[in-house]
Amino acid sequence: MSKASSSSTLSVAKPSSLPRWWGKALGGGLLVLGAAVVAYVITVGLRGRGGDPSVPMVWIPPGEFQMGSQHPMMRDGQPVHPVRLDGFWMDETEVTNEQFERFANATGYITVAEKTPKAEDFPNAPPENLVAGSVCFSPPPPTAEVDLNNHLNWQSYVHGANWRHPEGPNSDLNGREQHPVVHVCWDDAVAYAQWAGKRLPTEAEWEYAARGGLDRRLYVWGDELKPDGKWQANIWQGRFPVRNTTEDGFARTAPVKSFPPNGYGLYDMAGNVWEWCADWYTAAYYQFSPTDNPQGPQRSHDPLEPDVPKRVQRGGSFLCSDQYCIRYMPGGRGKGSVDSGASHVGFRCVKDGR
Repeated sequence: MSKASSSSTLSVAKPSSLPRWWGKALGGGLLVLGAAVVAYVITVGLRGRGGDPSVPMVWIPPGEFQMGSQHPMMRDGQPVHPVRLDGFWMDETEVTNEQFERFANATGYITVAEKTPKAEDFPNAPPENLVAGSVCFSPPPPTAEVDLNNHLNWQSYVHGANWRHPEGPNSDLNGREQHPVVHVCWDDAVAYAQWAGKRLPTEAEWEYAARGGLDRRLYVWGDELKPDGKWQANIWQGRFPVRNTTEDGFARTAPVKSFPPNGYGLYDMAGNVWEWCADWYTAAYYQFSPTDNPQGPQRSHDPLEPDVPKRVQRGGSFLCSDQYCIRYMPGGRGKGSVDSGASHVGFRCVKDGR
């Protein structure tokens, strides 16, 4: 079976920098939101125009695994089912700011978050709110009582926030060159992947690679959250979202390779930032997903926002917490509007064949 091709799906999303669930804040009235396998890490030559031959990739051998999660909070990851995959290459880390900057400088590419939203895409939004920007984590006061079902309590649309300015116009990338790039929507990630001669991973490829040869384990490193008392991923510790104790060493994103790799030699397959996948998101997809090299459903359907086209996100982020979101576990699924990025969303790429 052929691999998913990102080149056939570039025209799906409207080029708006505002997430569709953010329409309410703008005045639009939209809906709110087995054994470890030794892998080889090498530098792979890239095909196509441009590209960055210095990005290390890891060979993920062909194989079979049990995909999904039996956790009661992850119903869209059920039923757990067998999947067989061909081998492929995967970026050793999430795409970093330094790597994305090389792409932007080489091509002149402008991300969606850097573009001014169009009035026709948000007809009910006040003109003063039609300003380029993106969604940032904005923690409430430490004493606040927070409704965890309402993202507006800890996320804000920040004017001037984009990949070059992660927290807004007064922030920059100095010292963050090796942090994962954020504020990239699905279209932005696809554009980078095409330039690099790669593609986004399918959801099945992502989970198989994340497990690192450890089939049906709770975490990408095994069944114990803190082996030897050490945190293995950049996630939230403390009372979410008002107090992060930063026991893992990081309040927001961490430089890639800050934590040990998994069994395949891949870093940050749990936490740090959510990672875009090629697949459309459908909550019930696992009920009819094929066994061999599944490519995802033909269209998106999220029962909570049926009119918003969404793609799968995987891996969780620095905002994941057992109080709110445990989807940094390898069977956990995320989702995002194709034209929306955020301060906790990034990506990595894959490449076919040996």
